[in-house]
Amino acid sequence: MAKEGADMTEETQFMIDTNPGKEPEHVESSGDAKEMRAVVLAGFGGLNKLRVTKKAMPEPQDGEVKIRVKACGLNFLDLMVRQGSIDNPPKLPIVPGFECSGIVESVGENTAGFEIGDRVMAFVNYNAWAEVVCTPADFVYKMPEEMSFAEAAAFSLNFVAAYMMLFEVANLREGMSVLVHSAGGGVGQAVAQLCSTVPNVTVFGIASCSKHAAIRDSVTHLFDRNVDYMQEVQKISPEGVDIVLDCLCGENTAKGLTLLRPLGTYILYGASNMVTGETKSFFSFAKSWWQVEKVNPIKLYEENKVIAGFSLLNLLFKHGKCNLVKSVMDKLLCLFDQKKIKPVVDSLWALEEVKEAMQRIHDRGNVGKLILDVEKSPTPLMASDSTETSEAGEEEEEPEEDNDSKERMPFIH
Repeated sequence: MAKEGADMTEETQFMIDTNPGKEPEHVESSGDAKEMRAVVLAGFGGLNKLRVTKKAMPEPQDGEVKIRVKACGLNFLDLMVRQGSIDNPPKLPIVPGFECSGIVESVGENTAGFEIGDRVMAFVNYNAWAEVVCTPADFVYKMPEEMSFAEAAAFSLNFVAAYMMLFEVANLREGMSVLVHSAGGGVGQAVAQLCSTVPNVTVFGIASCSKHAAIRDSVTHLFDRNVDYMQEVQKISPEGVDIVLDCLCGENTAKGLTLLRPLGTYILYGASNMVTGETKSFFSFAKSWWQVEKVNPIKLYEENKVIAGFSLLNLLFKHGKCNLVKSVMDKLLCLFDQKKIKPVVDSLWALEEVKEAMQRIHDRGNVGKLILDVEKSPTPLMASDSTETSEAGEEEEEPEEDNDSKERMPFIH
């Protein structure tokens, strides 16, 4: 297809660079291009690498759904992406975010199952933190009538990951026991709720003391992450536990494997111990790697233990298991309709408040999910700190500031 207009936008050039052989879509001239607000990551590093800016609005391609976004989920993985602490980090600049909810605005050719006006939630391979997203229909799911947009943005990634780890990987059954780290987070609370749907499941939760009052009723036993939880768990269950869900890595890997009883399953689904400061730390990475238990397959064989890894986004975007994920989503939505599960929303933040929202996750201050509410108006203090820039994020870097000097005023759900 011939290019129209004097110049191609940087976004279009980025699409060509990362999709060799794919012809560029029609690009409107700068005078009549439709624009949208989006959070842009201009470079790897601290919070000052994030900006809210104007970008060209995407249009759905073959098999895609265009969604007018109402809410976006914010995950610890997004912090690692910002720092460049993940394998194969994306080419910059990029709009972060992997999940959102909203209303179908249009559909591409050969797209079935969705109509304009449908309320949906979706997985997105980046680009979720914007007013409009386009994503393949295989990654889009209709929302229940009683589910809010904030709840939908808190539902898809957390509950699908929790369900698949418990039931697809570890085969959770009646009478088993589960130990979950970060029990106060979005996935941790989803795990606790799903365990309650199976009779006589014992849940050992590990979380910061500041969260204990809020989550105590969601688990069977609750321990401070800064104490020797191994000893406490062994006092209650000398034989250990059946399932360990670890999003921390580092020294917790060895502890988790030690706590497993025969035929137990340890699942690693994150590595948040590698994030200590605002920017990527080689020391933290090296320390976490050094503390990881060096797994001996012979020892696993002798002790009848299972070790596994789980990444929902890789399962979707690399391994092509969208049909499996859809079947899991169908089961979860039935549980939601039966009022057996309900996503926990910690707080709502405007796009312009993304830095403060990220800081709250970094401080491990959230109980449940943080949500970027696209229609929420920012507080003046936060809005002034997220100035609009060019699409490439070209601006002078701000000096690092003490985040505690700024008042945080989210809408607490």
